[in-house]
Amino acid sequence: MSASSLPFVVGANTVEDQRARWERKRSRTAKELLETEHKYLEQLDLVLTVSISAPSDILLSLHLEKGNLGPGLEHFCQSLDLYGHYAENLEQANKTLKEQVRKNKSFRRFKKLQETRPQFQGRELEDLLPLPLQRLHQYKHFFRDLLENTSPDTAEYQKLAKTVKSVCEVSHWVQDIFDKRENSLQLLRVQKLLKGQKTQVLTSGRWYIREGWLSVVPAKGEELKRRMFFLFSDILIAAKPCHPLHLLNSNKLSCRAVYPLHQCSVDKVFGHTWSQGGLLSLSFPHKTLLLMSCNQQEINDWYRSLTAAVRQLKA
Repeated sequence: MSASSLPFVVGANTVEDQRARWERKRSRTAKELLETEHKYLEQLDLVLTVSISAPSDILLSLHLEKGNLGPGLEHFCQSLDLYGHYAENLEQANKTLKEQVRKNKSFRRFKKLQETRPQFQGRELEDLLPLPLQRLHQYKHFFRDLLENTSPDTAEYQKLAKTVKSVCEVSHWVQDIFDKRENSLQLLRVQKLLKGQKTQVLTSGRWYIREGWLSVVPAKGEELKRRMFFLFSDILIAAKPCHPLHLLNSNKLSCRAVYPLHQCSVDKVFGHTWSQGGLLSLSFPHKTLLLMSCNQQEINDWYRSLTAAVRQLKA
């Protein structure tokens, strides 16, 4: 063999080595995907035993067993929307399950009997309801691994790329459902904390951001007023505790002010350094609010949250 032909041989070996590494990794990922799919379907069968509908893809498992990943991916993508609809209905399913357990004695007995089976491993049915959404998250990582170890010039690569895109889109859909649900719970929690119904926290399009105690610095040298602040995407609420001896509202807060953020500007008066504490200035058309904290990190966090909320509102 001539010296001039050696680089081509080395190059060919390098390509072949890379393809061999891809194939080994693909095989390991495909094997793990199949094994975990079997386990997932077994666990899902426990949920279906109690007649609660959940998305499953038995055909994917069958195709994986035969090594036919391509056809399995096509069918899998067609049924992906089921995971989004399952996420939308999960809260209602939990409520229905609790109601049936409370009202239906025979169902309660049947559920308890099923949960004594060894396959439940000491878990209750409620613990298994999130399984499909947890599996969706696992699918995303499995298919990404397969994609990264598949040659781009193959038809299977294109199918995997489409599958990864579809799974990511449904994952975002599911995450959005959970984010909105969590936000609704936070709005409801704050609404219940405030005395009376004068301050309407539950408003469409409003997002909860953060809450905490800060001191209001009076303009005329009076004593500091400690207030609980609730920051939302469009307003800032200042509240103080109700009288501890009040018969109905001793554990609630009284709203003292609601500040709209659309005409607010935020400045850090003190707190540019890591010295103790800091002071924020919130300027509104007809009022300036000075907020103080002895905790440097806390004042920095509030500054970032407030400026981000105002910026987002004005965008």
